[in-house]
Amino acid sequence: MTELRHPKADNVKLAVITIIFTVFALSLGDALIKGLSLSFPLWQLFVLRSLIAIPALIIFIRLRAKSTSLMPKAWFWITVRSLLLSLMWVAYYVALPFIDLAVAGAVYYTLPLFITLLAWLFVGEKVSPIAWLAIGVGFLGVIVILRPSGEDFNWAALLPLISALFYAIAMLLTRTKCHDESPLILGLSLHVSLVGLGLLGTFLLPLVFPEAQELTGNAFLFGDWTTMNSTSWLAMWGLALAAVLGSVLGAFAYQTGPSATVATFDYCYLAFIALWGIIFFAEIPDVWTLVGMALIAVAGILAIRKTS
Repeated sequence: MTELRHPKADNVKLAVITIIFTVFALSLGDALIKGLSLSFPLWQLFVLRSLIAIPALIIFIRLRAKSTSLMPKAWFWITVRSLLLSLMWVAYYVALPFIDLAVAGAVYYTLPLFITLLAWLFVGEKVSPIAWLAIGVGFLGVIVILRPSGEDFNWAALLPLISALFYAIAMLLTRTKCHDESPLILGLSLHVSLVGLGLLGTFLLPLVFPEAQELTGNAFLFGDWTTMNSTSWLAMWGLALAAVLGSVLGAFAYQTGPSATVATFDYCYLAFIALWGIIFFAEIPDVWTLVGMALIAVAGILAIRKTS
């Protein structure tokens, strides 16, 4: 009997280095967005960042395979997936001006738990006792971080949780409806969706809620576009670079090494985001936040490794 082999041998060391560099870039980009939230509306960030990222992705796709079509095969499900991921970023980024980076990152990284639950509910995947334990430990970590009965509870901290749920649904669609699509085409479709959503938010919100900024004081969500200078454009190019690295190198890492191993090192994001919070915003996580982050990281790793 012929032994079936993976078409390309795993390179675990390269995969681990790649995913660590990827989450380093993504976390730095998220910290930059938190810093820019006082200067630019979210919709301007979406449009300009993606307009820079889209040509870069197209060039990369053409360099890899000139004959590859830029049109997705399952266009309907790709559109739904891209919209869900766009809403995921809206929910996550809207929270950043109001909560610490470490809290946002930790709550968002409950996403493996949501993926496990949704796969059990809608795909019929079996959930092992270890996976159920992971789900329980992870949500305990969320409760420890958010402390919903505490005086300092911030409702904005729930937004990364909603963001994680959107991501989990999108990943479920990726597996069940979009499994034949190239990761690069998926990334390109996402940035096209972000441009569309950014333009929609720019022109529609002022019409529907003309006094929203005055009533809420939230210029990040309801403010007008601001003038760009050389520093602003440099920051926008940095955000676009982080986005492209996230979509390209992230896919490369998971293609190069075992998924469970790569996903474990994916949790380095929590360490990086906490570091940027300390360096740039003087956000020192308290003991309970650190305990909750540790619980979520352990739970996520358990949830990932139950399939390994």
